[in-house]
Amino acid sequence: MSSMSVSQIQKNSLITAIKTPFNQNGKVDIDRYNQLVEQQIKHGVDGLVVGGTTGEGHLLDWEEHLMLIAHTAKHFGDQLLVIGNTGSNNTREALKATQSGFASGMHAALQINPYYGRTTMEGVYQHLSRVLDLGPAFIYNVPGRTGQDISTDIVQRLAEKANFVGVKECAGNERIAQYEKQGIACWSGNDDECFDGRHQHNSHGVISVSSNIVPGLMRQLMDNAETESQAINQQLKLLYTWLFDEPNPAPLNTALSLTGAIDPIIRLPYLALNKEKREILKSILTDIGFEHVTGTQWLNLTDKDFISII
Repeated sequence: MSSMSVSQIQKNSLITAIKTPFNQNGKVDIDRYNQLVEQQIKHGVDGLVVGGTTGEGHLLDWEEHLMLIAHTAKHFGDQLLVIGNTGSNNTREALKATQSGFASGMHAALQINPYYGRTTMEGVYQHLSRVLDLGPAFIYNVPGRTGQDISTDIVQRLAEKANFVGVKECAGNERIAQYEKQGIACWSGNDDECFDGRHQHNSHGVISVSSNIVPGLMRQLMDNAETESQAINQQLKLLYTWLFDEPNPAPLNTALSLTGAIDPIIRLPYLALNKEKREILKSILTDIGFEHVTGTQWLNLTDKDFISII
């Protein structure tokens, strides 16, 4: 069971969907992962989603996935909120993984509605209700990936459960504003909408991809007054666009490789972005300032430098 209460978890505004790096043997690169997490801590990030879409949880087997959650909880759980992505479209699998995640020390789970083999809204409710019985959980609504929007009435019913933390919401700021007015905590699931979500629609924060690369600036974006944050948001708009030009996490994999934050090793079916797009990123990060960027320096990697693994 989580060592944090729901109310404590809700105080965390900047949560990074952390990248999972790999080595040439095709294994999770724990040393590189630790370095990434240390950078998040250094820049004041509140928490991590481990093994999410950005962390390629769908490409990890459950042994790797649960190992990474356990490792993060053991080594960093006293410094960061640890959210394990233990959701599944298989209720039995989600329950088993969530039980294992809590047993290994994660503070909360991220739970998604069944994708691909979709069910009815009542089936969605029953699925999410069962996993909420196990401990604190964020509900993840991302219709672009699941093909199904979790309806507001289902979320309102789930919000009555003691372990309901809130929603990672990708259906826009109008939805976030609606929920927040009802006392339902929301975190933006879209970086390009998180400024408006935070400063105009009262979101609790963001679960971010961009904070893998610019954690300090994302921290300021959440914390600063609206006028100061607006300038930062304007500065980051081209980065947001670039990171989602191709399906996440391929751009992030490419970016962190180019800054030396990870080795340029990418697990299929993802591939590095092409040379033209890499040059665009160099220009974007130069304008932002490399002092704000995760990594050691810009590496002029060629196509051949990127290694595909399975």
